[in-house]
Amino acid sequence: MISKLLNSLKKEIIIKIICYLYVLLFVYAATSKLLDIETFQVQLGQSPLLSAFADWVSWGVIVTELFVSGLLLYDKTRRIGLYFAFALMTMFTTYIVIILNFSSFIPCSCGGILEKLGWTEHLIFNISFLLLATFGIYLSVNKKEETKNTTKNTTILLSISLVLSIGFITLLFVLSEDKIHKRNNFVRRFPPFPSKRVNNKDLKFNSYYFAGQYQNKIYLGNHTAPALITEIDTSLQLTNTYHFKIKDTLFEFRNIRLQVVPPYFYLFDGTVPCFFKGDLKNLKANLISKDSPEFTKAIVVDSTNIIIRNLNNKRENILSVFNLESNKAYTPEKILLQKQVDGLFDTDGILHYSYNQQKFVYLYYYRNQYIVTDKNLNLIYIGNTIDTTSRAKIELKYIESTKFKTFSKPPFLVNRLSTIHNNLLFVNSMLPGRYDDSKMWKNANVIDVYDINENLYLFSFYVYKYDGDKIDDLIITDTHLFILSNNNIVSYKLNKAILEKFKL
Repeated sequence: MISKLLNSLKKEIIIKIICYLYVLLFVYAATSKLLDIETFQVQLGQSPLLSAFADWVSWGVIVTELFVSGLLLYDKTRRIGLYFAFALMTMFTTYIVIILNFSSFIPCSCGGILEKLGWTEHLIFNISFLLLATFGIYLSVNKKEETKNTTKNTTILLSISLVLSIGFITLLFVLSEDKIHKRNNFVRRFPPFPSKRVNNKDLKFNSYYFAGQYQNKIYLGNHTAPALITEIDTSLQLTNTYHFKIKDTLFEFRNIRLQVVPPYFYLFDGTVPCFFKGDLKNLKANLISKDSPEFTKAIVVDSTNIIIRNLNNKRENILSVFNLESNKAYTPEKILLQKQVDGLFDTDGILHYSYNQQKFVYLYYYRNQYIVTDKNLNLIYIGNTIDTTSRAKIELKYIESTKFKTFSKPPFLVNRLSTIHNNLLFVNSMLPGRYDDSKMWKNANVIDVYDINENLYLFSFYVYKYDGDKIDDLIITDTHLFILSNNNIVSYKLNKAILEKFKL
């Protein structure tokens, strides 16, 4: 009799110890999250599993932890509390298993009492508590109830709880992945260190811009010296300067631009308008066309075709393919640039061409949209950047004396700079996401990465401001990111998170 009583008391003590350990863990974890709820939501927002559901998951976890703690404190609800604790710990454990084995990247390990533990240590800790809950549930079976059927029923309940908990987290992962990549609600993902600064060089002047890249060479143009090509290797150590001759200098150039597509280079000015072409070996720029329509921007597709942005008879931006051999511009019947305000300012943007993918990309400045076409401007799809600005927020005023429109207030800039390499579009966004760190926005520029083949947002990364200056231009090679900032060129080594996304 006394022996049975002692055994019963030991059981009760063990069960209480297990329950109080859970209460200590859950109450501490919930309290630490509540005291800094914004940080917790940011951490969830950066999670590769729960990014899309960070708001309700953050509060759901806190409320559930406190609710389960309450159940574990009372004798009558202790057993059901252990089932809930088992389910909750199963979810936490499943989360870590997916992070370590199926996630696109592994985020920083963080969270309350376990802040200094790595993900593997987290997993061991969670499994230990999972076993404690299982042990506590079996111990909590009343002696009067203890039959083969009761043990069997307990096992069945635990199995159902295990399957449902794993299924719930897996479902969240699948839904979050779909929402983040295809239906993003402006939540950025930041994999650890996708780029690392390795070198910098003082160019002495701030008038340089990127004119092209090939293999391990970067080519720079210069606004104040249009007949100058500066060649730099990816280590920024070797610099060569080439002065080329422009064969016909009778034109009054006003907005001349250099583009290097080895082994050739091109010079064009849409206000003249004219196109020059030269060989990097003989450095002579020969006039190849002076009969194109006036244009505001252009990008070389191949030796005979150039995509230009020109104006229609309503002075609205349109895209055309200009053929250098026939001296004719072809404008698609389908209107590619969609008017929202005036068709001129609201459709302003950046032209890119991926020579590897043979795709043209037009990225709008003032809305969350980009256009992907083939080299003949046949529309492939219209994609969206992850911010929520779907309409251009600009206000215009017509100046009677000049007969031109202009901004009546600064426009709401969405996409400031961009570059393309292979299948990846890199965009310097001007808008912070829902869970972005405000301190980082003061010290760094954010780059969002999109796959133009799959029409997907992939992830984002920060580029710290060099000497406090913003990015003036950027370009990507197979291995590096290069930026121009004031009079400096800075190189960043790309890591696996980016390199494995390139498609040849």
